[in-house]
Amino acid sequence: MAWSGGFGGAPFPTTSSQQNAASGLPFAGIPSEMRAGVERLVATEPDHGRSDVAFDPVEADHRPLTLRRLMARHRPVLVVAGLLVVIEALTLQAGPVLTQVGIDRGMDKGSWPTVLTVGVLFLVAVALTALAGWGRTVLTGRIAANMMYDLRLKVFAHLQRLSLDYYTDEKAGVIMTRMTSDIENLQQLLQDGLVQFAVQGLTMLVVTVLLFNYNVELALITVLVVVPALTALSLWFRTASDRAFGRVRDALAGVLSDLSESLAGVRLVTGFNRQPRNVVRHRNVVGAYREANDRTARLTAIYGPSSELLGIVGQAVVLLVGGTMVRDGTLSVGELTAFVLYLSAFFVPIQQLVQLYNTYQQGQASMAKLRQLLATEPSVAEAPDAVVLPPIVGEVVLEGVSFGYVPAAPVLHDVDLRIAPGESVCFVGPTGAGKSTVAKLITRFYDPTDGRVLIDGHDLRGVTLHSLRSQLGVVPQEPFLFAGSMRDNLAFGRPDATDAEVLEAVRLVGLDELVERLPEGLGTEVHERGVSLSSGERQLLALGRAFLARPRVLVLDEATSNLDLQSETKVEAALDVLLEGRTAILVAHRLSTAMRADRIAVVDGGRVVEVGAHPDLVALGGRYAEMYAAWAAHAGTAAP
Repeated sequence: MAWSGGFGGAPFPTTSSQQNAASGLPFAGIPSEMRAGVERLVATEPDHGRSDVAFDPVEADHRPLTLRRLMARHRPVLVVAGLLVVIEALTLQAGPVLTQVGIDRGMDKGSWPTVLTVGVLFLVAVALTALAGWGRTVLTGRIAANMMYDLRLKVFAHLQRLSLDYYTDEKAGVIMTRMTSDIENLQQLLQDGLVQFAVQGLTMLVVTVLLFNYNVELALITVLVVVPALTALSLWFRTASDRAFGRVRDALAGVLSDLSESLAGVRLVTGFNRQPRNVVRHRNVVGAYREANDRTARLTAIYGPSSELLGIVGQAVVLLVGGTMVRDGTLSVGELTAFVLYLSAFFVPIQQLVQLYNTYQQGQASMAKLRQLLATEPSVAEAPDAVVLPPIVGEVVLEGVSFGYVPAAPVLHDVDLRIAPGESVCFVGPTGAGKSTVAKLITRFYDPTDGRVLIDGHDLRGVTLHSLRSQLGVVPQEPFLFAGSMRDNLAFGRPDATDAEVLEAVRLVGLDELVERLPEGLGTEVHERGVSLSSGERQLLALGRAFLARPRVLVLDEATSNLDLQSETKVEAALDVLLEGRTAILVAHRLSTAMRADRIAVVDGGRVVEVGAHPDLVALGGRYAEMYAAWAAHAGTAAP
C-alpha cells in the first residue's frame, strides 16, 4: 500500500481502487474490509462547527475591533453567565450577616439552635457560591475559547488580504506576536479578567450597600477616609501602567522578531560564525523586554502595598469609632463584627482589581495592536465594483507605467510595452534596474503609481483578484515549498487535479526520475521549505506546479539563477514544455535563458531601452550587445 499526504492532516492510504482510478479505471469505493476502520476514524474527527469568518478580498466590515463586538455573538450565554455572577456575588456576602445573627441572637442569648441553623445556612451559602462559580467558569471559558477561535480566523483572513508591501515593511516576528501572545492575552482577559471584574465590582457594590445599611456614620468614615486617596492612587496607576504595558507589548514583539529572523537565517549565521554576536544582540533585545516588565512590576509594587495600607488605616479608624459605639450601646458586638468583616470584603475586591488591572492592561494593549492590524488596508485593494476577468487570450500591455516602492524614489519610468498572446518576452538588465518590478506589476502584487497594466484590454485594477491570479502562473527565484507531500506541493494551484494530471506534469518537467527513486513516490514528505530537496529539484517542482495550474500567462522571476549547469539544463528543458502556447514574462540574468524567448526587453535605469529578438539586438550593437559580449567571454563562447 502506497501512502500520500494531505495538507494539515495525517497521511491517507492510497488503495488499489484509487490506483485504478489514476490509471483510468473506475473507482469502486472503499473496500469492504477497510470500511469499518474508516468509519471509526471519521467518528473520531473533531467537529469545529461553523464560523462566521471567511476570506473575502473586499471585506465589508470595517468597524473597529472592540470587546463588545467580539461578545455580540454570544449574548444569550453571557446573560446566563451574568446571572451566575450575581448569584456568586450575593451568596459570597452571606457570611458576615449570618455571623452577626449567630452572635447577637445565638451566642449572646444562649440559643444554640440558632447557632446551629446559622451554621447550616453558612454551609448552604458556601455550596451555592461554589456551584455558581463552577458554572460561571465553565461558561466563560467556553465563550472565551469560541471568541478567540473566531478572532484567530478573522486576523488570519485579514493577513491573507494584505498586500506584499505590508510583509516587506513588517517583521515576521511582530506578525507572529499578533497571532499568538496578543490573542492569548485577550483570551485571558475574557476568560478570567472581565468576569472577575464583574464579580469583584458587584461585590463592592453589594458590600457598600450593606455597610450603609449597618451604620451610616461608619460607612461615611470609610468612604471619606479611604475612597478619595484610593481613587487618586488608582488614577495615577492607570496612566503610568498604560504606557508601561504598551512598552511590554512592543518589546515582546521585538524578541519574537529577532528570534524568528535568527532561526530563519541559521545556516548563514553558522557559515559566518555569527553565533556570539547574535547572542549579544538577542541579550540586548531580551534585556529591553525585561526592563519593560521591571517597570510594570515596580508600578504594581507601589500600588499594591499602598492600597493595602489605606485599607488597614480604614479598618483601624472603624475599630476605634465602632468600639466607642459598642461601649455606648449604640452598636452591638455582632453588628461591629459584621461591619469589620464587610469592610475587609470591601478591600479584598480592591486588591483583586489591582491584580486584574495588569491582565486588563495587557488585554487592552493587545486589543489596540490587533485593532491597528485589522484597520490596515491592503495597498493593492480589489475595487468594490471589480468585474470577473473572462478567460484570457494572453495579451499584456504596459501603458506609461511608472512605479516606486517609495514614492520619492521611483524604480520604473514611463514604461510602454506590448506582449502578444502566446509570446515570450525576457527582461534583462543590471541588478536594480526594475526587471522584477515589471513582473510584480503584471501579477498585480503592486499597482503602478502612474499608467496602466492591461491583460486583453482589461485594466488589472478593475478586475477581481481571484479571476486574475487564477489565470496567472508565478515561478519565483526561490520556490517556496510547504511542509507536506510532493503531490500536495505540485497540486498547490489546482487541488482538484487528478493523479493522472499530476503524473503528466511530473513527466513533462523531468521530475519522474526523482519520484521513482523516492521511497514513497509522490507521497514523500518534502519537509518545511523543501529542505530535503536540492535547489534544482525544488525549481523543477515549482515548474511542475505552474504547469499543473494551466495558466494563460506565466511569470518566471530568475527561475534559473541559483542552479548549477546540470540542473539549469533540466530546468530549461522543462521551460520549453511549460512556455509552449503561453504568454510568458521571464526575468533573467543568464542570457542562455533570455535567448529562448521570442523577444528580449533590456531594462536600464527603470526604462525599457531596447526591445527585439536576440539576433537583432546583437546586431544593433547597443546595451544588449555589450551584455552578450561580456556573457559570451565569460562563458568561453565566441560572440557573433
